[in-house]
Amino acid sequence: MLKENEVFEEFFGDKKIIQNTSLYRFTSDSILLSRFAKAKRGDDVADFCSGSGVVGFHFLCLNPAIRSLTLFEMQEELADMSRRTAEMNGFCCSVVCCKVQDIPKDYNDKFSLILCNPPYERSGFCKEDFKKAVCRKEITVTLKEIVQAAFSKLKFGGRLAILNRADRTAELLYTLKSFNLEPKRLQFVSGSQGAAPYLVMAEAVKGGKEGIEILPAAVN
Repeated sequence: MLKENEVFEEFFGDKKIIQNTSLYRFTSDSILLSRFAKAKRGDDVADFCSGSGVVGFHFLCLNPAIRSLTLFEMQEELADMSRRTAEMNGFCCSVVCCKVQDIPKDYNDKFSLILCNPPYERSGFCKEDFKKAVCRKEITVTLKEIVQAAFSKLKFGGRLAILNRADRTAELLYTLKSFNLEPKRLQFVSGSQGAAPYLVMAEAVKGGKEGIEILPAAVN
Protein backbone atom coordinates (compact mmCIF):
# COMPACT_ATOMS: atom_id res chain seq x y z
CA MET A 1 0.00 0.00 0.00
CA LEU A 2 2.97 2.34 0.50
CA LYS A 3 4.61 4.21 -2.35
CA GLU A 4 8.04 5.84 -2.55
CA ASN A 5 8.94 7.99 0.49
CA GLU A 6 5.73 6.97 2.30
CA VAL A 7 5.47 5.73 5.89
CA PHE A 8 2.75 4.71 8.32
CA GLU A 9 2.19 6.91 11.39
CA GLU A 10 -0.11 6.19 14.32
CA PHE A 11 -2.67 8.93 14.93
CA PHE A 12 -5.55 7.42 16.92
CA GLY A 13 -5.19 4.24 18.95
CA ASP A 14 -4.32 1.46 16.52
CA LYS A 15 -5.29 3.58 13.49
CA LYS A 16 -2.55 4.52 11.04
CA ILE A 17 -2.26 7.29 8.48
CA ILE A 18 -0.06 7.36 5.39
CA GLN A 19 2.47 10.19 5.30
CA ASN A 20 5.06 11.09 2.68
CA THR A 21 8.44 12.23 4.00
CA SER A 22 8.99 14.43 0.93
CA LEU A 23 5.61 16.21 1.20
CA TYR A 24 3.86 18.26 3.89
CA ARG A 25 3.23 16.21 7.05
CA PHE A 26 0.54 16.99 9.58
CA THR A 27 1.27 18.84 12.82
CA SER A 28 -0.40 19.05 16.23
CA ASP A 29 -2.58 21.91 14.88
CA SER A 30 -4.65 19.31 13.05
CA ILE A 31 -5.30 17.28 16.19
CA LEU A 32 -6.19 20.43 18.15
CA LEU A 33 -8.80 21.42 15.57
CA SER A 34 -10.39 17.97 15.41
CA ARG A 35 -10.81 18.07 19.20
CA PHE A 36 -12.05 21.68 19.26
CA ALA A 37 -14.84 21.05 16.76
CA LYS A 38 -18.10 19.75 18.23
CA ALA A 39 -20.07 17.06 16.41
CA LYS A 40 -23.80 16.52 16.27
CA ARG A 41 -25.35 13.16 15.52
CA GLY A 42 -26.00 12.81 11.80
CA ASP A 43 -23.57 15.58 10.78
CA ASP A 44 -22.48 15.74 7.16
CA VAL A 45 -18.87 16.85 7.54
CA ALA A 46 -16.36 18.32 5.08
CA ASP A 47 -12.64 18.83 5.59
CA PHE A 48 -11.31 21.74 3.47
CA CYS A 49 -7.57 21.79 2.61
CA SER A 50 -7.50 18.26 3.97
CA GLY A 51 -3.93 17.33 3.06
CA SER A 52 -3.40 13.69 3.98
CA GLY A 53 -6.75 13.69 5.80
CA VAL A 54 -5.72 13.78 9.43
CA VAL A 55 -8.26 16.39 10.62
CA GLY A 56 -11.22 14.61 9.06
CA PHE A 57 -10.05 11.11 10.01
CA HIS A 58 -9.25 12.06 13.62
CA PHE A 59 -12.61 13.81 13.91
CA LEU A 60 -14.34 10.71 12.53
CA CYS A 61 -12.60 8.51 15.11
CA LEU A 62 -13.71 10.86 17.89
CA ASN A 63 -17.27 11.11 16.52
CA PRO A 64 -18.29 7.88 14.79
CA ALA A 65 -21.98 8.93 14.81
CA ILE A 66 -21.50 11.51 12.04
CA ARG A 67 -23.34 10.61 8.83
CA SER A 68 -20.74 11.41 6.18
CA LEU A 69 -17.23 12.76 5.67
CA THR A 70 -15.92 14.41 2.49
CA LEU A 71 -12.30 15.53 2.10
CA PHE A 72 -11.32 18.30 -0.34
CA GLU A 73 -7.62 18.53 -1.28
CA MET A 74 -6.03 20.14 -4.34
CA GLN A 75 -2.82 18.06 -4.45
CA GLU A 76 -3.46 14.66 -6.06
CA GLU A 77 -0.62 12.97 -4.18
CA LEU A 78 -2.10 13.96 -0.82
CA ALA A 79 -5.64 13.11 -1.94
CA ASP A 80 -4.45 9.67 -3.07
CA MET A 81 -2.81 9.09 0.32
CA SER A 82 -6.11 9.97 1.98
CA ARG A 83 -8.00 7.46 -0.16
CA ARG A 84 -5.58 4.68 0.75
CA THR A 85 -5.61 5.63 4.44
CA ALA A 86 -9.42 5.45 4.42
CA GLU A 87 -9.34 2.05 2.73
CA MET A 88 -6.72 0.71 5.14
CA ASN A 89 -8.68 1.79 8.23
CA GLY A 90 -12.14 1.02 6.91
CA PHE A 91 -13.22 4.67 7.00
CA CYS A 92 -16.31 5.48 4.96
CA CYS A 93 -15.59 8.81 3.25
CA SER A 94 -15.24 10.57 -0.08
CA VAL A 95 -12.10 12.32 -1.32
CA VAL A 96 -12.41 15.10 -3.91
CA CYS A 97 -9.26 16.47 -5.55
CA CYS A 98 -9.88 20.15 -6.31
CA LYS A 99 -9.13 23.64 -5.06
CA VAL A 100 -11.46 25.03 -2.41
CA GLN A 101 -12.54 27.74 -4.86
CA ASP A 102 -13.51 25.06 -7.41
CA ILE A 103 -15.65 22.79 -5.25
CA PRO A 104 -18.62 21.87 -7.48
CA LYS A 105 -21.99 23.53 -6.96
CA ASP A 106 -23.40 20.06 -6.30
CA TYR A 107 -22.08 20.53 -2.76
CA ASN A 108 -23.88 23.84 -2.13
CA ASP A 109 -25.85 23.83 1.15
CA LYS A 110 -24.81 20.21 1.78
CA PHE A 111 -22.70 20.23 4.95
CA SER A 112 -23.68 20.80 8.55
CA LEU A 113 -20.02 21.09 9.63
CA ILE A 114 -16.87 22.13 7.79
CA LEU A 115 -13.40 21.68 9.31
CA CYS A 116 -10.45 23.64 7.95
CA ASN A 117 -6.80 23.81 8.93
CA PRO A 118 -5.83 26.26 6.18
CA PRO A 119 -2.51 27.62 5.00
CA TYR A 120 -2.29 30.69 7.23
CA GLU A 121 1.06 32.34 6.54
CA ARG A 122 1.02 35.22 4.07
CA SER A 123 4.57 35.33 2.67
CA GLY A 124 5.64 33.66 -0.59
CA PHE A 125 7.43 30.35 -0.72
CA CYS A 126 10.80 31.71 -1.90
CA LYS A 127 13.09 28.68 -2.21
CA GLU A 128 10.82 26.37 -0.24
CA ASP A 129 9.42 23.35 -2.07
CA PHE A 130 6.15 24.45 -3.69
CA LYS A 131 4.18 21.36 -2.69
CA LYS A 132 5.02 21.97 0.95
CA ALA A 133 4.67 25.74 0.76
CA VAL A 134 1.07 25.71 -0.50
CA CYS A 135 0.06 23.77 2.64
CA ARG A 136 1.49 26.46 4.89
CA LYS A 137 1.20 29.73 2.98
CA GLU A 138 -1.58 31.59 1.16
CA ILE A 139 -0.25 30.95 -2.34
CA THR A 140 -3.21 29.20 -3.98
CA VAL A 141 -6.03 30.23 -1.61
CA THR A 142 -6.76 33.05 0.83
CA LEU A 143 -8.68 33.19 4.08
CA LYS A 144 -11.45 35.14 2.36
CA GLU A 145 -11.79 32.51 -0.38
CA ILE A 146 -11.99 29.70 2.18
CA VAL A 147 -14.68 31.46 4.21
CA GLN A 148 -16.64 32.34 1.07
CA ALA A 149 -16.55 28.71 -0.05
CA ALA A 150 -17.58 27.51 3.40
CA PHE A 151 -20.59 29.83 3.38
CA SER A 152 -21.84 28.43 0.07
CA LYS A 153 -21.33 24.79 1.06
CA LEU A 154 -22.87 25.00 4.56
CA LYS A 155 -26.54 24.47 5.30
CA PHE A 156 -28.28 27.29 7.17
CA GLY A 157 -27.26 26.78 10.80
CA GLY A 158 -24.17 24.81 9.74
CA ARG A 159 -20.84 25.38 11.47
CA LEU A 160 -17.32 26.17 10.32
CA ALA A 161 -14.46 25.19 12.62
CA ILE A 162 -11.23 26.87 11.50
CA LEU A 163 -7.89 27.93 12.91
CA ASN A 164 -5.36 30.63 12.11
CA ARG A 165 -2.48 32.59 13.55
CA ALA A 166 -3.35 34.39 16.77
CA ASP A 167 -2.17 37.71 15.33
CA ARG A 168 -4.82 37.36 12.60
CA THR A 169 -7.72 37.00 15.05
CA ALA A 170 -9.32 40.35 14.13
CA GLU A 171 -9.08 39.54 10.41
CA LEU A 172 -10.51 36.06 10.97
CA LEU A 173 -13.53 37.29 12.93
CA TYR A 174 -14.18 40.15 10.50
CA THR A 175 -14.03 37.80 7.51
CA LEU A 176 -16.39 35.29 9.12
CA LYS A 177 -18.95 37.98 9.95
CA SER A 178 -18.62 39.45 6.43
CA PHE A 179 -20.03 36.19 5.04
CA ASN A 180 -22.80 35.81 7.63
CA LEU A 181 -20.84 33.21 9.59
CA GLU A 182 -21.30 34.34 13.18
CA PRO A 183 -18.41 33.44 15.54
CA LYS A 184 -19.81 31.44 18.47
CA ARG A 185 -16.76 29.80 20.11
CA LEU A 186 -13.16 31.01 20.32
CA GLN A 187 -10.07 29.42 21.86
CA PHE A 188 -6.46 30.57 21.85
CA VAL A 189 -3.53 28.15 21.93
CA SER A 190 -0.18 28.76 23.63
CA GLY A 191 3.04 26.81 23.47
CA SER A 192 3.40 26.79 27.26
CA GLN A 193 1.55 27.94 30.35
CA GLY A 194 1.56 31.74 30.55
CA ALA A 195 3.04 32.21 27.06
CA ALA A 196 1.41 34.47 24.50
CA PRO A 197 -0.97 32.59 22.18
CA TYR A 198 0.35 31.66 18.75
CA LEU A 199 -2.85 30.14 17.38
CA VAL A 200 -6.59 30.81 17.49
CA MET A 201 -9.45 28.38 16.80
CA ALA A 202 -12.96 29.60 16.00
CA GLU A 203 -16.34 28.03 15.35
CA ALA A 204 -18.88 30.08 13.42
CA VAL A 205 -22.51 29.38 12.55
CA LYS A 206 -24.12 30.27 9.22
CA GLY A 207 -26.90 32.72 10.02
CA GLY A 208 -26.20 32.50 13.76
CA LYS A 209 -27.12 35.14 16.32
CA GLU A 210 -24.48 37.34 17.94
CA GLY A 211 -22.81 36.13 21.12
CA ILE A 212 -19.49 34.34 21.49
CA GLU A 213 -18.07 31.97 24.10
CA ILE A 214 -14.38 32.49 24.88
CA LEU A 215 -12.90 29.21 26.07
CA PRO A 216 -9.89 28.91 28.39
CA ALA A 217 -6.63 28.94 26.48
CA ALA A 218 -5.22 25.55 25.49
CA VAL A 219 -1.56 24.62 25.90
CA ASN A 220 0.00 22.63 23.09
